[in-house]
Amino acid sequence: MTLLRTAFVAAALAFAMNVPAFAEDTSPSTSPSEAAPPASDSGKDDLTAEERAEKQARKACKLKICDILATKDPQGDDVSCDIVKTWREQDITKMLGGRFDWTWGKAVCQSKLEVKREALVKAMTEANYEVVLPEQKVRCTLAQKSAGEPYAVDISIAPKVAFENGKAVSARLNWGEAKAPMLAYALIYAGTGLDNSANILGPEVTRMVNEFTTKKCAKLKDDMPRSTGN
Repeated sequence: MTLLRTAFVAAALAFAMNVPAFAEDTSPSTSPSEAAPPASDSGKDDLTAEERAEKQARKACKLKICDILATKDPQGDDVSCDIVKTWREQDITKMLGGRFDWTWGKAVCQSKLEVKREALVKAMTEANYEVVLPEQKVRCTLAQKSAGEPYAVDISIAPKVAFENGKAVSARLNWGEAKAPMLAYALIYAGTGLDNSANILGPEVTRMVNEFTTKKCAKLKDDMPRSTGN
């Protein structure tokens, strides 16, 4: 059971790091204690200049996606966003829930989010549709608490989300190859392998997608360039 929980938490941590565009400002669901709640930004009133710039860039990406979901217009550019997210050490520690030690400092993750516009429109308009994202590559640098160069972690996912009548009903992350220092690799490999076989994080991804397409987009309604109010 200890190995299982360790592997699961490792996958949960990698999951949160791999959804930097949507994993902020979310609260844990009311699922069992071993569910994987995304970490929320701590110290929102004390952001560094870099963190503010990251947040603004993520907001611009969200606005583009939400505008497509609202207008359901298939004509226009696809979504292509360069995402950077800094996870502070206390954010990661909170997500681990005190069950496991985080042996590094902050983590800075970057990726390029690619989503076809047509897929987003069909997800909102067709009775049944599966959004299949291309492989998304993510690189995270993990700061050492002591002196030394940060560790680099590279990982990929190819998510699939099934929709019915505009609502996500299931999801899979489909973890790919990971490269990481030995200390981190063992946990990430075990955790992502567990999720690939058991789809433990699928329900959490589904919840996050639905929360984003409803509550999160509703909060951004006034900032959307072409919002129809739908």
